[in-house]
Amino acid sequence: MSMSFLFTFTIIISFGLCILYASAELQRLSHSSKHDGALSFLVLGDWGRRGAYNQSQVSFQMGKVGEKLDIDFVVSTGDNFYDNGLTSDHDNAFQESFTQIYTAKSLQKQWYSVLGNHDYRGDAEAQLSPVLREIDSRWLCLRSFIVDSELVEIFFVDTTPFVDEYFTEPQEHKYDWRGIGPQKPYITNLLKDLELALRESTAKWKIVVGHHAIRSVGHHGDTQELINQLLPILQANNIDFYMNGHDHCLEHISDTERGTCLQPHSVPD
Repeated sequence: MSMSFLFTFTIIISFGLCILYASAELQRLSHSSKHDGALSFLVLGDWGRRGAYNQSQVSFQMGKVGEKLDIDFVVSTGDNFYDNGLTSDHDNAFQESFTQIYTAKSLQKQWYSVLGNHDYRGDAEAQLSPVLREIDSRWLCLRSFIVDSELVEIFFVDTTPFVDEYFTEPQEHKYDWRGIGPQKPYITNLLKDLELALRESTAKWKIVVGHHAIRSVGHHGDTQELINQLLPILQANNIDFYMNGHDHCLEHISDTERGTCLQPHSVPD
């Protein structure tokens, strides 16, 4: 029997959605604070299975926890729709794996999502389409972006294009690289934008979200490309923690030298 994990996070700050523009190229979503300054949100990953593999059971528990914490939003770390993403922005899997599953009143909040490797195996751009927001206004998926609440900034990073084997050894899988272009310039520009945004951030809390683990003792293990290219930027800018999915387990990994928390978590097969 498979098991499922859910990560919750609560701090003293909150959000109300509006869009600003960062000095870097990353889109910035800004939220006004509640009067009491409280913020609670849920984080999950690797979930879209039309209710199977314990998805419906986890959704039920999310609803209970969401009500208890009075959550402000939900963060998805990618692999939003199995096994090969969506076929289009009219794919019934969107409603069958999202709208019809997360029905609890407490989960009718904004969802912030990034893409995972399974999402890139389908029509990746479908998940970015405004058509999905017309179907379900909770949904917001972008490649890389920032959620800003002044005291807290969450930096969402598109990690799938970092992984070389998806380009060089895709096996039977076909990845949708539209919107990416050549791999190296895309990564270079993304890292430049991320580094600038992190350096200019005055937030008390800086949190980074991606799909792939940087460090992991799980099935997939470490992601060497992220260790080499992303981790030094996170360390240099003193982020508080990194949250991811992909490895279908719950881990808490800390950098004892720099104090950075690398927090893989996900929903196991």
